[in-house]
Amino acid sequence: MSTLSNFPITARWPAAHPDRIQLYSLTTPNGVKVSIALEELQLPYEAHLVSFATNDQRSTEFLSLNPNNKIPAIIDPNGPNGAAMALFESGAILLYLAEKTGKLLPADAALRYETIQWLMFQMGGIGPMFGQIGFFHKYAGKAFEDKRPLQRYVDEAKRLLAVLNQRLEQRTWLMGAEYSIADIAIFPWVHCLLEHYEAQDLVGFGDFSNVARAHAAFMQRPAVIRGMEIPAGHV
Repeated sequence: MSTLSNFPITARWPAAHPDRIQLYSLTTPNGVKVSIALEELQLPYEAHLVSFATNDQRSTEFLSLNPNNKIPAIIDPNGPNGAAMALFESGAILLYLAEKTGKLLPADAALRYETIQWLMFQMGGIGPMFGQIGFFHKYAGKAFEDKRPLQRYVDEAKRLLAVLNQRLEQRTWLMGAEYSIADIAIFPWVHCLLEHYEAQDLVGFGDFSNVARAHAAFMQRPAVIRGMEIPAGHV
């Protein structure tokens, strides 16, 4: 049986509560997916700030857990067969937590895979494309004289938002009445696009009323409000 002491990352971020899930993260859209899920599922966990400002994600200790040097990552001391389980990639972590608890993911096989389909839609489309808008609209890329790269990602963001808008027509959440990990994956990225990247006008967000309605409902959930601020601290 492996214990937390077997994981080098715990030397840099010691566990005050080694019986709880250990979350290594930052309040980015990908990071808060997991803290929101943990809050929604009411699983005991301990959050550790992985600061980009000090390149924590490139430290030997963090790379021992995630060689891809990206947040979030977790260690569950009570993983499958009672052994500690280490996991990275936010989508994989959402699936793991949902299956561990039997919540936020339908038990019916067809509905389960339909939910996973929308999770993958975020991971393959929403996240990468919205992230590029952040780079070209707000960060270093905004200084580029050639505006074609930005326009490429704006056009793709509009297309993806239109897909979401159609899906949410007469649906409360991505899967209908039931809130799921698909919603937890997607709406932090929508929030980031609007509030952090300040791209509301750029993508014509006013045209996507169904997305706006679901996003507003998402942001009012108590677990979302808590999870958006975890882990506390500066980037």
